[in-house]
Amino acid sequence: KLMQNCNDVPPTQRAVPVCSLRLRATDGLVVAQTSELSLTGQTFFCKLFLITLFVFLVCVGVSAQQGHSQMRASAVQDDEEGHLVYRAGDVLQDRYEIVSLLGEGTFGKVVQCIDHHRGESRVALKIIKNVEKYKEAARLEINVLEKIKEKDPENKYLCVQMFDSFDYHGHVCISFELLALSTFDFMKENDYLPYPLNQLRHMAYQICSAVKFLHDNKLTHTDLKPENILFVNSEFSTFYNAEKKRQERVLKNTAVRVVDFGSATFDHEHHSAIVSTRHYRAPEVILELGWSQPCDVWSIGCILLEYYLGFTLFQTHDNMEHLAMMERVQGPIPSKMIRKTRKQKYFYRGRLDWNENSSAGRYVRENCKPLRRYVLSEVSDHHQLFDLLDGMLEFEPEQRLSLSSCLHHAFFSSLQEGQRSSYINRDVSR
Repeated sequence: KLMQNCNDVPPTQRAVPVCSLRLRATDGLVVAQTSELSLTGQTFFCKLFLITLFVFLVCVGVSAQQGHSQMRASAVQDDEEGHLVYRAGDVLQDRYEIVSLLGEGTFGKVVQCIDHHRGESRVALKIIKNVEKYKEAARLEINVLEKIKEKDPENKYLCVQMFDSFDYHGHVCISFELLALSTFDFMKENDYLPYPLNQLRHMAYQICSAVKFLHDNKLTHTDLKPENILFVNSEFSTFYNAEKKRQERVLKNTAVRVVDFGSATFDHEHHSAIVSTRHYRAPEVILELGWSQPCDVWSIGCILLEYYLGFTLFQTHDNMEHLAMMERVQGPIPSKMIRKTRKQKYFYRGRLDWNENSSAGRYVRENCKPLRRYVLSEVSDHHQLFDLLDGMLEFEPEQRLSLSSCLHHAFFSSLQEGQRSSYINRDVSR
């Protein structure tokens, strides 16, 4: 209003900033009671006044915007566990629009997002808790993922692809290609039915190829399990099994990716004493003999047996019982390992201190059996698989099959050339 008034008042009546000037309001107009300056001077000071007023109003607007941004920032909240509180439709970094929850764990949550900088494609966004130990682990994972991307820019080797990482109000966030169900979740939703042998063969080849790529680059994954092997597409066909009187699902596509590099360790880095999820933990880890790449091979052996049987082989949470189960499946622990371990409390006179006649002993005897007795068919393919598993579940890490040897095993000889190829074209946006 003041700016309009200054323009409407005749030049001789306009207010000018001089010391003797007194202002008064007349019918809504600002006029001067004295006029000591020339018309040119009055016009100059009026323009100066308008410019000053304009700058003031701009500053007020910027301040208001900053205040609004601060209000938005203060509106970002965490729950009591450190998870980011969000709603569907929220947009992070002016880029990632949250659609739905994919999963959560102790580290944080994984949400499906629309990435507005990647042609509206769908991505998986891992949002780490605002808790320092999880944030530090996420930074280490980002370092590993960046190294993988550097060594495999075309994403040929079947490790999940990282697109981006950033910090959002104290939450480390990592965006990945969007994948489907884990091999565990598909089996769970299929009433824990085993995978058909031909599908298991293709999945096994891909897992061995992906982890061999890690090993070749001086990395050990350390946390391989069915939950960390994800399908690219978990669409399935359903058919009725008349013999077993039930509906069964069969995957249309068995392409997989290895995920979760939060515990992956380079050869030169500090090696924690205990690694791996219990059921997939190698004997040298339990005995604290030190570990390296062979512990991944043991884990893969356990995973493949689980795919074949539909259940976890070593179902225990106790070290002694776990070692007893291993002996039941693969025979006595080598004396060389017993002599070297600091965990002598598990042994007596060079043998596992285990009472087979106790309730725990009976449980192990009833729930575990020698490896070859798990074979479900006399068809040669089944025996080839168990020959491979026998080499992967060798007690001594030095004697265990390398993944290079695994990939050349007879079990994989019947794979089609297309299935042997590491690179599988796909549309990650789906």
